[in-house]
Amino acid sequence: MMRNWKSLVNAAALGMALLVTAPAMAGQKIYTGWFSDVAIKGYDPVAYFTDGKPVEGKEAFETQWEGATWRFASAEHRDLFAANPEQYAPQYGGHCAFAVAKGNLVKIDPEAWTIVDGKLYLNYSLSVRDQWLADRDGFIEQADRQWPQIGQE
Repeated sequence: MMRNWKSLVNAAALGMALLVTAPAMAGQKIYTGWFSDVAIKGYDPVAYFTDGKPVEGKEAFETQWEGATWRFASAEHRDLFAANPEQYAPQYGGHCAFAVAKGNLVKIDPEAWTIVDGKLYLNYSLSVRDQWLADRDGFIEQADRQWPQIGQE
């Protein structure tokens, strides 16, 4: 019973995120939120790979890519990203991978992340990430099919 209740709460939270987030995301290839041009809420995309954890970036180490500002913890990380951004940038423009699989664009929590086959995936929350992980490969396959359409809206 408790598990069903938690699933219902998570579904309601994701539904609210869709209502609140989707209009702001229209036409936005890289997720930056409502009032910012900063990707991944200012977190360093390279750190997920090199440090194995989310690390906040600094304004002193920024670069522009795909219409967004990307922040890094160090100049070294910034330079690694600049040399090969596709290697480090999150999949689906940094939108929630679970939501993209469902055909929606939803914000993310930088703490809800996973690296699969050398690619960074972000999710709306830790609980949504747990749901995504339950059928990770299936959701990646679905999201890969959805992204060309919804990523260009």
